[in-house]
Amino acid sequence: MRTLRWVAILVLLFLLPWWTLFSPGAGWPLPVVVAGTVLFAAAVPALPVLMVRGHGRRRSDRAARVADTTLGVVWVLFAWSVLSLLLRLGLYAFGVGNPDRSRIVAVAVAVVAAALLAGGYREAMRLPRVKRLDVTVPRLGRGLDGTRIVVLADTHYGPIDRAGWSARVAGAVNELDADIVCHAGDIADGTPEQRREQAAPLGTMRARLAKVYVTGNHEYSGEAQGWLDLMEELGWEPLHNRHVVVGRGGDDLVLAGVDDVTAASSGQTGHRANLDGALAGADPDLPVLLVAHQPKYVAQAASAGIDLQISGHTHGGQIWPFHYLVRIDQPVVHGLSLHGTRTQLYTSRGAGFWGPPFRIFAPSEITLLTLRSA
Repeated sequence: MRTLRWVAILVLLFLLPWWTLFSPGAGWPLPVVVAGTVLFAAAVPALPVLMVRGHGRRRSDRAARVADTTLGVVWVLFAWSVLSLLLRLGLYAFGVGNPDRSRIVAVAVAVVAAALLAGGYREAMRLPRVKRLDVTVPRLGRGLDGTRIVVLADTHYGPIDRAGWSARVAGAVNELDADIVCHAGDIADGTPEQRREQAAPLGTMRARLAKVYVTGNHEYSGEAQGWLDLMEELGWEPLHNRHVVVGRGGDDLVLAGVDDVTAASSGQTGHRANLDGALAGADPDLPVLLVAHQPKYVAQAASAGIDLQISGHTHGGQIWPFHYLVRIDQPVVHGLSLHGTRTQLYTSRGAGFWGPPFRIFAPSEITLLTLRSA
């Protein structure tokens, strides 16, 4: 039944765009209809095969690039094909009949999708914008007022070689003159050996007090411990259910981190989200900044009285309107939010992208948080 559900979803994902673009009512020339039908019919079985070859054990980057791009294109076509039903109804209400009605809808969907995909690709590949935000932490000591924290998340080094992009991101981070740099997980899609060149610029990032990193869910589809080891080699503090204390001006701040919530089910020994372990030995009177990859971990953070949680994972939805589905699983899609009476959560849209090389109405970001005392 599970297989049948996935097959049904896959067929629907391709069938609606095909009908929108090549429906008999449009009266397109037969060669156009045949070519479009063959293309869509071939893509339906090809997509899962390429996904398995690209993201399964073989880890073929070429197959992954084709599969991911195809998924992004068909998702955009599907979303706007659904919306085009409103245009079709409007044209019908104004007395526009076929073939004109179907042709207008088909051209409109094709043009909008092409424009969004072109802009989305450019947004995915560009240097992320810097988002600046002041965050008041009532328990923060005055000596730490003005502490600058750069948040980097979801770099997702993957099948498309972005070593140059990674170097530019590192340069942008260094220009922000941070006290603390946090990588909130999902470094890459693949093993450390596969993505070492793309990840290498992380070793050039600078921070006065600390550079800290936690695992994301994508590390647990590969070699999570390998990524922890590589980040330590690159000069970062892996917060593998542990904390460090940083100080300035006579005041201290606890920087804690937990494994991703998927760690426990990954089968990797010694990996699970363990907040008690992360805070073991920490002074309860000190403010705590927790790095946890997924925003939904904020429920545990709020129960423990954490002052500020930093997360990523959502990509801000990445490709509209996918953020509505993200919201079903996560309490927040992006931005600063309050949970309970004390705990604040900042959710980054992330710097990179997963899978389809597109960001549509979900811009990438590097975040500069400036902490303020009460």
